[in-house]
Amino acid sequence: MKQYNAIKAKYPGALLLFRVGDFYETFGQDAIAASKVLDIVLTKRGNGSASEIELAGFPHHALDTYLPRLVRAGHRVAICDQLEDPRFVKGIVKRGVSELVTPGLSFDDSVLERRRNNFLASIFAGRTEMGVSFLDVSTGEFYAAQGNEEYVLKLIQGFAPAEIIFSKGSRERFEALFAEEHSTFALDDWVYSYDYAYEKLIRQFNTTSLKGFGIDSLGEAIIAAGAVLHYLEETEHKDTTHISAISRIDEDKYVWLDKFTIRNLEIIQPQHEGGVPLIETLDRTITPMGARQLRKWLILPLKDKAAIDERLGIVSEFYNDTILAEEIAEHLKPIADLERLISKVAVGRINPREMIQLKRSLKCVAPLMARLQQHSAPALKKIGDQLHPCEYLVEQLERTLKEDASVAINQGGPLIPIGRAPQKQR
Repeated sequence: MKQYNAIKAKYPGALLLFRVGDFYETFGQDAIAASKVLDIVLTKRGNGSASEIELAGFPHHALDTYLPRLVRAGHRVAICDQLEDPRFVKGIVKRGVSELVTPGLSFDDSVLERRRNNFLASIFAGRTEMGVSFLDVSTGEFYAAQGNEEYVLKLIQGFAPAEIIFSKGSRERFEALFAEEHSTFALDDWVYSYDYAYEKLIRQFNTTSLKGFGIDSLGEAIIAAGAVLHYLEETEHKDTTHISAISRIDEDKYVWLDKFTIRNLEIIQPQHEGGVPLIETLDRTITPMGARQLRKWLILPLKDKAAIDERLGIVSEFYNDTILAEEIAEHLKPIADLERLISKVAVGRINPREMIQLKRSLKCVAPLMARLQQHSAPALKKIGDQLHPCEYLVEQLERTLKEDASVAINQGGPLIPIGRAPQKQR
């Protein structure tokens, strides 16, 4: 228990899953909470003794079943694994936290919903305006905005983040606003400082300034975004090369709907149980990326007539040419979730099966690109020109996966994908 208590002290706000042999165990208040959420048996260790403590656990191979339930219940979960093989160690096995999963930060497919983003939001209140930032670590999408409180609250309502972070000094105010509908977490006040945040961002993007991202004049937004990067480090998410840019959300570019309008129109969620929101009626997308894009279009409706007409023109082309629409659909059907697969590659969390999915998906790009470039409509040709067939990458994947499969068959070992960082066993 000495080792457990030392690790637990480093993650006081998280529920600690402590690997013991073939089980993940929880102790004390963590065990009480886990037993209620997971409906598992709560027992006691050292019954009747002075060191009696509550205990609840589950088999390690059932992690993908139980982890999503804990996270969706609003818990931050620290996964503590054995870092050594117990067969070759005398005494206590070395253990450490390999991942801290929070409602807003996860790469785990069993935690994420395929057809919607999983945003972490950071919010900062300045003297006259508020800054807000949204990150989906599973796709690398990173946004920032600044404005009055009403505008920021509309953004929170639209993006529907899974988790919201803020400074401890603002805890009372923001928990009153968000704690009922969102998981929240408070960071030390010094994290929300301009100089620290600015430095975090330019280091992340390897730039000398933020002018190229259009947020250099948004001080409060910069502070909110910098706190997101700090939180990634604090939660053991240190491989962040896939987060390569940040986009400004321009208040003048979109129609802003207040939370009552969004709720009453049932755009994203129904008002009553069993109801059907607008998104479910409209969403006939084939890929997870398309579903997430459609959701963003619904919560951020355009104002600019030229941009609206361009979208409508593309829709008309497919509506009027059903053969083309069917051909494009056939090309899209085999494509897996490229955004999340590529992010997994960047952070070294992709497995062999997913590498094969990536290869097959990329092979679908070339025929899709060729078909669009052949079309007479300029808007479709433009989309085709923007695609890249990634021939070299596909060739590398083909060759490497074949080589690794051959080695695995000959030597009886596992298939290791290219570029994969060594992973701690979960």
